[in-house]
Amino acid sequence: MNLKMMVLALGLMAGAAGVQASDKAAPHWEYAGKAGTSHWSELDDSFSACKLGKAQSPIDIRGAKAAQLAPIEFHYAGSPAEIVNNGHTVQVNLAEGGSIKLASGDYKLLQFHFHTPSEEKINGRNYPLVAHFVHKNAAGELAVVAVLFRQGKENAALQQVFAALPGKVGDKHVLEGSFNAEAVLPAQRGYYAYMGSLTTPPCSEGVHWQVLVKESEISRQQLAAFRKLYPMNARPVQPLNGRSLEVSR
Repeated sequence: MNLKMMVLALGLMAGAAGVQASDKAAPHWEYAGKAGTSHWSELDDSFSACKLGKAQSPIDIRGAKAAQLAPIEFHYAGSPAEIVNNGHTVQVNLAEGGSIKLASGDYKLLQFHFHTPSEEKINGRNYPLVAHFVHKNAAGELAVVAVLFRQGKENAALQQVFAALPGKVGDKHVLEGSFNAEAVLPAQRGYYAYMGSLTTPPCSEGVHWQVLVKESEISRQQLAAFRKLYPMNARPVQPLNGRSLEVSR
């Protein structure tokens, strides 16, 4: 299978997983206005969880209980990669990006994408950017690893991505060489853990969330390049509703 066929197959698989809602398969939604976050549940019956769900994401992470959580085992690998502007964010599809191992099992890395500001808050504070690494296991369950970014030095691992962001909705292109997502992660990988949902319609629940405690850095120029396309694409935080929220010791 050649490179273009591999990234095409990955793109189709990610779409089938329902990780990012497809404009062809579902009503148009946005982050503001009449199709904005407060109206998502009104756009389609399948979006009802956006209003009625009791385990929604993102959340304001505060008061997490310290626990003996097993370390996330990252088994990421260099992979052909395709960057896509899907109309809601910029997403990087990975044909063979590797996997993670959680206490609940193994999950294959499908893609990662960005939100500004960060959808998650830490003690009421947003970060300038977050990347969500989306994984899926053999049973179809999803697990997301969130990497927060503070403004600082240029992120060398993402230089190729931010240097050529697809400027129009539907635009896509293949990165040269292979891309290893592990290079984006901070060196320390302690994390907050809770059960939540997709942060975009249909807001499906049952998603395993791991938000890394330590952040990575991104430059002002890289952040500006993304915000030129998406000045704001973050869902507001949702009530915890008594869910367990833990942080690794």
